[in-house]
Amino acid sequence: MGSKALNNFLKENLNDLKSKGLYNVINTLEGANGPIIKIDGKELVNLSSNNYLGLATHPRMIDAAIKATNVYGVGAGAVRTINGTLKIHDELEKKLAEFKHTEAAIAFQSGFNCNAGAIQAVMNKKDAILSDALNHASIIDGCRLSGAKIIRVEHSDMEDLRRKAKEAKESGLYEKVMVITDGVFSMDGDVAKLPEIVKIAEEFDLITYVDDAHGSGVMGAGAGTVKHFGLSDKIDFQIGTLSKAIGVVGGYVAGSQDLIDWLKVRARPFLFSTSLTPAAAGACIEALNIMTESTELVDKVWENGRYLKDGLKKLGFDIGHSETPITPCIIGDEKLTQEFSKKLIEEGVYAKSIVFPTVPLGTGRVRNMPTAAHTKEMLDKALAIYEKVGKELGVIK
Repeated sequence: MGSKALNNFLKENLNDLKSKGLYNVINTLEGANGPIIKIDGKELVNLSSNNYLGLATHPRMIDAAIKATNVYGVGAGAVRTINGTLKIHDELEKKLAEFKHTEAAIAFQSGFNCNAGAIQAVMNKKDAILSDALNHASIIDGCRLSGAKIIRVEHSDMEDLRRKAKEAKESGLYEKVMVITDGVFSMDGDVAKLPEIVKIAEEFDLITYVDDAHGSGVMGAGAGTVKHFGLSDKIDFQIGTLSKAIGVVGGYVAGSQDLIDWLKVRARPFLFSTSLTPAAAGACIEALNIMTESTELVDKVWENGRYLKDGLKKLGFDIGHSETPITPCIIGDEKLTQEFSKKLIEEGVYAKSIVFPTVPLGTGRVRNMPTAAHTKEMLDKALAIYEKVGKELGVIK
């Protein structure tokens, strides 16, 4: 059935991925994505979700989603620019702007959509983008869609950034130059050098763009990496997701009123995709309420992050240079990384292997993400299993 060319392509390439240990098997959860999850009838300590604050299962969030659904229905019924903008969307955007300390904000259907829409709304083939080598895939795709010249900058290398910014400006080839970075890098847990980036941007009149998907709700007492460095008035684009610390789905751009007004008439995912469901918008508003009432959950995720890091380090694992609760266990070889993750799951810890192309070849790792919902007992159980599997496979002595 179907095209021979397609069937041959799929068979050949799927077999190739499997033989190299690069094929990812998708597991199905039998229930909510909490600190303990159930897969194939087995309970596991969950160290692989991005539900940083445990809000995805918070009773207040569930209530807010139900209330919004009762008032507005299950779907918005149209794109935002026709009649899919509900009062609850305006409320969410107002709340996001307050949370990020900016004049305005715009909500998208996903964080990926933000980067796909916001970059190409401002940058074009007459422009250039200085992009960190470890930027998220959605940033890379957003840059490609813009048609701008992409200039790859060595990861967090400020000398390289300065040199390439100077070259780009002095070449006279570009009308505008933008610098793009993640706020927190999701696979290593390190933080962008925003104060230095801002200095270079001011010197060369660069547009500044920070994707804080993994920093919002974690850095800066929850308000993000930009707030952590006190740079809310210096960053042109603050991008965030509503699916990680916020615990729901969606994304947003926060910035000046003019920028948001422009994105509302030029960002393609905003113009051509039905808006966030009322339930998602309502739950996101409640998440922002919870986060602004108290820093308890943010404090807890940091405490759990430190506890897990210390435990893994004492056991002799390579945990890289993370500056956030994201805790990689770097194994190296792809097949060994896959085997390590498989054994962890068999023993009762769900910690997924991350290999090429998500991370460079030879740097395979198991990425651990303790959340505010984990207890010390859960983390102790995970550490005991790590020790057992690490010794069995010769990863630690």
